Amino acid sequence: MQKITPYLWFDTQAEEAAAHYTAIFKDSRIVSTVPGPEGRAMLVNFELQGQPFVGLNGGPAFHFTEAISFFVDCDDQAEVDELWARLSEGGEEGQCGWLKDRYGVSWQIVPKALGELMGDPDPAKASRVMHAMLGMTKLDIQALHDAHDGI
Repeated sequence: MQKITPYLWFDTQAEEAAAHYTAIFKDSRIVSTVPGPEGRAMLVNFELQGQPFVGLNGGPAFHFTEAISFFVDCDDQAEVDELWARLSEGGEEGQCGWLKDRYGVSWQIVPKALGELMGDPDPAKASRVMHAMLGMTKLDIQALHDAHDGI
């Protein structure tokens, strides 16, 4: 059991968001809902790849900001591309692998290769990767490798 669970405050879209996220991430599910007023759920308990989340339909008092984001560690470009397309649909693309989804939640869609390339002991190579990343919206693994290699 996780000791820390992200608790997301939505206006009225907690069930919709949980269904959206569980359709995107493999091994995910809606665990339970707690009924609320007007036939909507008050709380939605769901898991994304084993990580528990709670969605609250709390009304319009609070909104998401980029001050909190979910970092998704991707194995390859296909995973980056799929998650980027599905999460950014109806939302906003940002820089350096960041996006806001249709609900205003911020995500970082990052290939594992980025950390490896930026961690190169050669500071010139690591710097070229950093500069390449800063010019990207969705991260491109091949372009990061090209920058690393000075191509």
